[in-house]
Amino acid sequence: MFKPLPFFIGLRYTRAKRRNHFISFISAMSMAGLVLGVMVLIVVLSVMNGFDRELRQRILGMVPHATISAAQGELTDWQDLQKTVQAIPGIEASAPYIEGQGMTTARGQVKGAMIYGIDPELEDTVSILPQHMVAGSLNDLEAGEFRIVLGELLARSLGISVGDMVTVVLPDASVNPAGVFPRMKRFRVSGLFAVGADLDASLAYINITDAARFMRYQSGVEGLRLRMTDLFDAPRLAWEAAMQLPGRYYVNDWTRTQGRLFQAIQMEKTMVGLLLSLIVAVAAFNIVATLVMVVTDKQADIAILRTFGARPGTIMSIFMVQGSVIGIVGTCFGTVLGVIAALNVASVVGFIERVMGVSFLSADVYFISDLPSQLLWSDVVTVCAASLGLSFLATLYPSWRAARIQPAEALRYE
Repeated sequence: MFKPLPFFIGLRYTRAKRRNHFISFISAMSMAGLVLGVMVLIVVLSVMNGFDRELRQRILGMVPHATISAAQGELTDWQDLQKTVQAIPGIEASAPYIEGQGMTTARGQVKGAMIYGIDPELEDTVSILPQHMVAGSLNDLEAGEFRIVLGELLARSLGISVGDMVTVVLPDASVNPAGVFPRMKRFRVSGLFAVGADLDASLAYINITDAARFMRYQSGVEGLRLRMTDLFDAPRLAWEAAMQLPGRYYVNDWTRTQGRLFQAIQMEKTMVGLLLSLIVAVAAFNIVATLVMVVTDKQADIAILRTFGARPGTIMSIFMVQGSVIGIVGTCFGTVLGVIAALNVASVVGFIERVMGVSFLSADVYFISDLPSQLLWSDVVTVCAASLGLSFLATLYPSWRAARIQPAEALRYE
């Protein structure tokens, strides 16, 4: 089988045992560094992708993609507005809501929460809440029964569960002959939900009819929650919907309420990727040291090849092949190990947590309570291309030095 001379000799130099074992050690360390750098970079980027995916699915599955509310007062004709909004391409569904901030108190514990008045029959069209109920059901939120569904962490911090009573206090004073008192109402806990994010500690849901009575709405709602086919199209579609509705409306979307969080995730992914790329760069440029020592060790061989008629370009190609083989082998092994680790990182971390009895991601502190991972082949290709490119660049200088060796000078003391 035909093999070009530089390729043949370069592979022989790669496989051959060297008189100087230190050179072999440095070559092995260069390859191991590439394997480690590529593997770590793939795993970390996959974990960052997993965080971004989970945040989108869980947080943006709970909070509205966009909302339309009256510029002043209540939204009284929301049924007609709902039909108009849902006719716009790109808007999957809509549902009325009433929103208010308050305090929940039970058994001497007080916690702040966002109180949402919802229509249980329409909630599954705009939210993932029904799919994350761990106790009870949204259908238990019957009008006039004054029942409430709490996040699991919120209920745990209050020390209550399904069937217990909780008092909701609104920051709105009521005046009566006995004095000025905050508005409050006792609700019975009918269900608990858990989405694995900090929303479990800050959200509570009641029937929209009960919310209207409790928050003193006359005959309307606060606004409409919208769910989009493409959540990144939410700002445009929300404004388009508002422009088609008669009157003045206030429009809000997730890029204003949660946008900074996702921008931070993207910035962190970029910065972490750049920093970890330095590992690959250091490992790749260790090839420079390896090839420089190999060139020094093989000066006599280079001189003999030159006397046999080998051109400087041929000599340069020999050592470029040798360095590229180190880069290719290290990148391939690192990619395989990185892909395997990225696909199984959640299971490995879960096993470590169970064995050690610790929790690396507590839902009380972090948005996500488990370690997600999403392997994107575009990231794998980018990492491989960067590693191979740096490895190739690292071969240029030593190969150029080898091509400049003069046979007479190299063989003078042989």
